[in-house]
Amino acid sequence: MRRLTLTTLAVITALTLTSCASTPTPQADLGPDAVIIDARTPAERATGHLDGALLLDVTGGDLQAALPDLDPEATYLVYCRSGNRAGVAIDLMKQAGFTDLLNLGSLEDAAATTGLPVVQP
Repeated sequence: MRRLTLTTLAVITALTLTSCASTPTPQADLGPDAVIIDARTPAERATGHLDGALLLDVTGGDLQAALPDLDPEATYLVYCRSGNRAGVAIDLMKQAGFTDLLNLGSLEDAAATTGLPVVQP
């Protein structure tokens, strides 16, 4: 019985330690035609943004207004505060014929995925 208890404890400890290991974040492919879109508001952007990101506020209509001027063949990586507005932006872009789209989620997730620095005010 004692041996079974020690074995069970060892397995639980090993599983617990394994679950604490950090998983590397996959890097997004930032080819030469990749465009990063910040779908947040100007006030949110003022708190920090990815270096080189294009501000196209999806709730303010900026993205919708810019769609005719964007290259539908380019790769677009979109982020916002949580990923929700990035999803809305991607849906709008899909409806307009864009196909190479990636939701990067939040600013922090986007920085981790792209490896780009966050520009602070």
